[in-house]
Amino acid sequence: MESIYGEYAGVLDYLAGNLEYRIKKYSEDFYQKRGFKLYEHLNVRIKTDESMREKCRRKGLEETPYSALAELHDSLGIRIVCAFIDDIYENIRQIKGFPDVEVVQEKDYIKHAKPNGYRSYHLILKVEVPYDDVRGDNPGHFYVEVQLRTIAMDSWASLEHQLKYKKDVGNQQIIVGELKRVADELASCDISMQTIRELIHDQEVYET
Repeated sequence: MESIYGEYAGVLDYLAGNLEYRIKKYSEDFYQKRGFKLYEHLNVRIKTDESMREKCRRKGLEETPYSALAELHDSLGIRIVCAFIDDIYENIRQIKGFPDVEVVQEKDYIKHAKPNGYRSYHLILKVEVPYDDVRGDNPGHFYVEVQLRTIAMDSWASLEHQLKYKKDVGNQQIIVGELKRVADELASCDISMQTIRELIHDQEVYET
């Protein structure tokens, strides 16, 4: 069976590599200037054919390149996992500075956590490429979903994702409450670690 991305599969490969290179580049430049990394982990992935087809069926969409690349916005996903909260916002600032990028959706679940305790920063980008897109435009535009989290946020989200599928487990209300409590405690730790780094930085500046 042909890929749901059709003739645009190669463009997704190009865009994934291009964005990964540029994110690594600004992080390396930042490290040279400031002496610390902007992220701990970077993952760039193209949604698998099987997963995209399943999502189209779930959304009631035809399994076509147009559905995958125009009506849905997560064919290409980027996850950036940072050590500190401030680094998340610096990565966002850097990404927004790309000249070929337009932010079409932005959700700050760090300042406004979901009721279950989930925290993360989500962006949907529309990125210009020097190729045809599924609408027939050239230069074309492709959507990219970006998620930015701290290490603590990412660990919690990964564990919560595993646990929420255990539908047959009793005491659901207790489990949900405990997950929320843990999420809040980890968020408090993130703030404390941010404060510690700022204190160390202020001391270094004072000593110089």
